[in-house]
Amino acid sequence: MSEIPREELSATLAARQELGPDYESAPVDSLAERVEQVVKARVAAQQLAAPPAPVPVSAPPMTLSPGQRVAVAAISLGVAIPCLAIAGDVAGVTGVVVTWAGIAAVNVAAAISPGRGRR
Repeated sequence: MSEIPREELSATLAARQELGPDYESAPVDSLAERVEQVVKARVAAQQLAAPPAPVPVSAPPMTLSPGQRVAVAAISLGVAIPCLAIAGDVAGVTGVVVTWAGIAAVNVAAAISPGRGRR
């Protein structure tokens, strides 16, 4: 049932012409149903023959090595000096507290990142 023979198509078209406009839809509907069956059979065969879709693999979480964690701490403290000077001048004690909270948050996030303790 993988193909519709040409004779069947020719017979359907001839029957359509002989029956006239009153019965025109019957042979066409029959042919359309036959075409649908052939298409379904081909799709099913392709699905059986096709290899299964690959399963997406998620990337491992980004990890920081111990050396990278030390670098984050050193850089954040180096950036802290000018930031604290500017925050203290512009916003006073509130600016200094907010700046230290930001520095602490960066270092805590680096310390608890996934893969802690791995080399």
